[in-house]
Amino acid sequence: MYEKSLRSIQTGAGTLSLAEGKTIYRNLSPAELVEHALRNGEGTLVDNGALMVDTGKFTGRDPKNKFFVRDAITDQAIWWGDVNFGTTPEVCAALQTRMMDWMQNRDMYVMDAYACATPEHRLKVRVLTTKAYSSLFTYNMFLRPTAEELLDFVPDFTVICCPEFEADPATDGLPAKNFAILNLTTNVSLVGGTGYTGEIKKGIFSVLNFTLPHFKGVLPMHCSANIGNDGDTAVFFGLSGTGKTTLSADPNRHLVGDDEHGWSDNGIFNFEGGCYAKVINLSQKHEPEIWNAVKFGSILENTRYHAGTRHVDYADNSVTDNTRVSYPIDYIDQIAPGSVGGIPKNIFFLTCDAYGVLPPISKLSPGQAMFHFISGYTAKVAGTEVGITEPKTVFSACFGAPFMPLHPAVYAELLGQKMRENNTQVWLVNTGWSGGSYGVGKRMSLPYTRALITAAMEGALDKVTFEAHPVFGVMMPASCPGVPTEILNPKLTWSDAKAYDETANTLAKAFNKNFEKFASQSSQEILSSAPTPLLVEAV
Repeated sequence: MYEKSLRSIQTGAGTLSLAEGKTIYRNLSPAELVEHALRNGEGTLVDNGALMVDTGKFTGRDPKNKFFVRDAITDQAIWWGDVNFGTTPEVCAALQTRMMDWMQNRDMYVMDAYACATPEHRLKVRVLTTKAYSSLFTYNMFLRPTAEELLDFVPDFTVICCPEFEADPATDGLPAKNFAILNLTTNVSLVGGTGYTGEIKKGIFSVLNFTLPHFKGVLPMHCSANIGNDGDTAVFFGLSGTGKTTLSADPNRHLVGDDEHGWSDNGIFNFEGGCYAKVINLSQKHEPEIWNAVKFGSILENTRYHAGTRHVDYADNSVTDNTRVSYPIDYIDQIAPGSVGGIPKNIFFLTCDAYGVLPPISKLSPGQAMFHFISGYTAKVAGTEVGITEPKTVFSACFGAPFMPLHPAVYAELLGQKMRENNTQVWLVNTGWSGGSYGVGKRMSLPYTRALITAAMEGALDKVTFEAHPVFGVMMPASCPGVPTEILNPKLTWSDAKAYDETANTLAKAFNKNFEKFASQSSQEILSSAPTPLLVEAV
């Protein structure tokens, strides 16, 4: 990368020309961006060289204030509702004009980058921002063009990110001062009123989640992926707390990426060039790959120091539990060349079932895989206060509902199609509780979970018999190398069989209630794969 100081630059929103004395810094190196961030008072250096910043009022995405412009491209295609909100072209255009005028009187940082590791799917992205750390985040998280490629770089999509700029709800036609707006006709994203960098990354992810399946037949996936030494590719889906990062970071396999991928006819490819990992309670012992990646060029968000030092206290959640680190993917030793992999041989849906109902591993048919993909289930403990032990169900369609503009059935049918075409096996893995619900049972042993996943990837489970779960219908293995047989059927781990059946019924009904909003656009194969609660007499 190289420094280029400009007074004007072409953007998807038009030409931005700055006032006298203001500068556009284009494609600064990480070292230069760190210098600028420190000079601007945006952050401090920790003792290992990483840049620590605060993102302000917002320490996470605000999905209620993310909008798509509703126009001829999106009106009939996007699944509007509780996740995807619309705004008008007129609201977007007026706000864009105000932002461009506001930007003329401020120094700006421009970073040119790619999304999608495969050339045929590549999206050229230009990010304009007032913050040096936001530009460094863009460098870390997206794919980095060569110096030669930057010479004639013309963006396909432009992100304008101004954390200090706020909307006026009274006049701008938006409900709040912060906003993230995607216009798929002009190919411009507007982000304002929030310094949380994840809005930049997830905005482009949302764009790809619309364009890739809609126009190119590629399945976009909110997942991690790795490759074994014999070239077999595995994909891991899972919501927060299910172990996705931990289980995909295997020292015996090569990491393709940890968050966003596409599945084309030729295999999988990473959308990104970096990692954006949670660091709450990060330890060198349990997550050495992430620990070692926190160094010069990395950005730590909303963390705090141990008193009197520049040493990060990763247990400190005084700002947020969503403390993060951003770093280029090559900060990890075991990475797959080119950030691409082959056709997935195995896919793992990770769920932390705090009810203790689901098996530690089970095999899914294509119909069941589509049903559970649309459901995107996990469960969380309701709270940490004394006496509160009731689990809480969480459903996020396709394991990433806030970023999926199309109806979840579109993505699910594409998954089922690719499973059949490629003989890909999907497994449901419970990393949650066994022997009872939270407060009674115990958390699933991580070594056992690893052994189950390894057995699936190495084909050891191809040699064992399976039985169907009486409520969910998924196929449970009767044995697995290195795992006690008695834990493979969850009902047998409970001391009270009747209590297990009642809890399984409760969870099944929660699944089916959640699925009601997807039913009208789902195929009969998907609908017939729903769990079947036991009859009351059988309980």
